[in-house]
Amino acid sequence: MKVKIAAWGSAVLLVLTFAVVGHAQAPANVAGTWTVSNQGRGGVVMSTLTIMQDGATLKGTLKGNNGMEIPLEGGTVTGNIIDFTVTRQGRGGEVKVEYKGTIDGDNMAGTFMLGQNSVDWTAKRTTG
Repeated sequence: MKVKIAAWGSAVLLVLTFAVVGHAQAPANVAGTWTVSNQGRGGVVMSTLTIMQDGATLKGTLKGNNGMEIPLEGGTVTGNIIDFTVTRQGRGGEVKVEYKGTIDGDNMAGTFMLGQNSVDWTAKRTTG
């Protein structure tokens, strides 16, 4: 009888452990429109990030002050970690820029690489 109770208790503990781990890895909700800002050469640069989310997969666009919308590539969210890439037109051709950050409710913050420089960015959800 004690063996059955111990086995049953172990099974319940295993199921609860997997449930907690699974919940901790659930992707944060990032769907909506975000105002993104970062420091540029001439001051603060503002852009609009529009995200559509299907589980951990992200699609959408990043729209700069010039009005050009750039599609997100390979966007993912794991827990509260966001990662997406955009391909911008630089002076020497196309430049891939990978954004990485963390999500805290309606706020995000992270970095992206611009050439050899790491640039900090923040975002605030405006709709979603």
